[in-house]
Amino acid sequence: MTDHGRRPTLRAYRGTVSVGLVLALAGLLFTANARLATGENERHPQDLGELAKVEASRVKTLSGEVDELRAQVEELTAEQGASVDVGDAGAVERLSVAGGRTAVSGPGVTVTLTDAPTDSARTERFSPDDLVVHQQDLQAVVNALWAGGAEAMALQDQRVIATTAFRCVGNVLSLGGRLYSPPYEVRAIGDPKALRAALFASAEIQTYLDYVDQAGLGWSLSTEDDLELPGSEGSTELRFATVPDGTEVF
Repeated sequence: MTDHGRRPTLRAYRGTVSVGLVLALAGLLFTANARLATGENERHPQDLGELAKVEASRVKTLSGEVDELRAQVEELTAEQGASVDVGDAGAVERLSVAGGRTAVSGPGVTVTLTDAPTDSARTERFSPDDLVVHQQDLQAVVNALWAGGAEAMALQDQRVIATTAFRCVGNVLSLGGRLYSPPYEVRAIGDPKALRAALFASAEIQTYLDYVDQAGLGWSLSTEDDLELPGSEGSTELRFATVPDGTEVF
């Protein structure tokens, strides 16, 4: 998995594949609730194994500090909540749900993406980059689900909120201080019919589905009667966004 470039479009006829850059997509209604990490413009990062090892070591070193800071934040949040009179006993709880801090459940969909098998005869005409799930593929799913009215979402086992950041480290996904290999699972709570329609209306996802048909990339979409999504454990601190003067928060 890399975060460089876009997946080339495929023509539907047999025997030939026209590889070109996907035209810049205009008029996007939503942007992914995931911040892109900057990187070099090379399609193939060098020494991916070493890069992943360094990142894993860094994550392991910082994990203890993260747990300690998280405990402090929860303690301070509880103290602050107990000392503030919001005038509505349910206001804090509703804000917690809306902000992704509280676990939620409801109907929705699950989307699973995975790399193509490398031992298939039909993959011989494709480059290795064509046979793996890219960051923009995950972004396309996240964007489409938000556009379709998703009320809550999770990527792998982590809740997606406004401050969620995911990026690629070699051929793995770095999310919330953890590394994941495919398959990648996106779960969203909302109207299943609207969510499915939004997915298939996405030009980026249609391009991905072309690769599903011709290169064997993995794609699974299922409707769920009762999804359970965890609350976010990540930071919700905002460094730049502030409430305008005179605006009532509660």
